[in-house]
Amino acid sequence: MSDFAHDAAAVQAATERLLGTVAGLDDKTVAEPSLLPGWTRGHVLAHLARNADALTNLLTWARTGEEIPMYASEEARDADIARDAHRPFPEHLDDLRASAARFGEAAAALPRDRWEFRVTMRNGVTDQAARLAFRRLGEVELHHVDLGLGYTLADLPAEFVAQELDFLTGRFSGHPDVPALLLRATDGTERTTGRAEGPAITVDGTPAELLGWLAGRTDGAGLSCGQGPLPTVPPLG
Repeated sequence: MSDFAHDAAAVQAATERLLGTVAGLDDKTVAEPSLLPGWTRGHVLAHLARNADALTNLLTWARTGEEIPMYASEEARDADIARDAHRPFPEHLDDLRASAARFGEAAAALPRDRWEFRVTMRNGVTDQAARLAFRRLGEVELHHVDLGLGYTLADLPAEFVAQELDFLTGRFSGHPDVPALLLRATDGTERTTGRAEGPAITVDGTPAELLGWLAGRTDGAGLSCGQGPLPTVPPLG
């Protein structure tokens, strides 16, 4: 089981780093393109705020036992992001802070005996409530990078990178569109993922480079693959 309390504290620290990065933005810079295709920085900030509220919904469900979906619908999720993306920057900042505070309060209110309660994510996947803080951590850290404001994959905390690599290799394990892979990181760790059958393709690189490739943030240009071209990894969706 995830260490929920530890992950919740990591979310708070990551959020403070994010807020420190965006505090100096203005209406012009927030309207500029992010590193995510088709999204401005405003879209990223709007998504981060609405995701905090969505995960707060799941934490409340886990605590009370009363089912509350992440989002009213997929269409409502997309509409909320589109609606909020073009707000003046001070509204973005206030929303980001307030939604993060609501998430923090919901995380603090979740008793230990509800950590194993299972909730349903927007993609239909179920997970334990104990994993929700880590899921929020991934959103904050990776979208901080996506803002394109100087916080890069190389700046991600090593502990988070290791956790996220474990998560993504688990997610792609057995995936029919991912060949058998052996990921060898420069910190000496190795992970396997992809299809169970067939000889494994070895991919070498730093933990951050491997994470960026698996998470769809880079094309893997910093990685080495001695057995031919680097395989294509499906988007996370």
